[in-house]
Amino acid sequence: MSEGTYMSAEVNTRTEEQAVVFLLGQESYGIDIFRVNEIIRLREITPIPKAEPHIRGLVNLRGKTIPVIDLNVRLSLPNSEDSDATRIIVVDNDGGHVGLVVDGVREVVTLEPQQVQDAPAMVSNLSEEFVRGVASLEAGLITLLDLDKALVA
Repeated sequence: MSEGTYMSAEVNTRTEEQAVVFLLGQESYGIDIFRVNEIIRLREITPIPKAEPHIRGLVNLRGKTIPVIDLNVRLSLPNSEDSDATRIIVVDNDGGHVGLVVDGVREVVTLEPQQVQDAPAMVSNLSEEFVRGVASLEAGLITLLDLDKALVA
């Protein structure tokens, strides 16, 4: 084995990953599929008085009450009207579940390591807070969110 072969094998330690791709406005975002518990249709959300603006309220999911966050508001994006395509993605967060309101769910994609890059420096303000990378696919770019940072109140 040549030294060059050994070096390249050691550098490529990242493996493929799967992401759930969803829409906020017209842009595609992705989160790790292993954090997603389920995807449900939008249902009645009970508001919480004096809650942070990005917290839409609570929903009852099979007898369990879970908080619901509006990702458009959380990420300081233009707010969208709810539609038939609006979904709540229920994700695991520190032993509990949290619902994320999104404008639509597109697909599950498998991302190869070479498709995922760090966020460009020009978007460092947003990326430092919420973005862990950008995936480049034939269909376009997908902004990969860091759920742990996005869910911190």
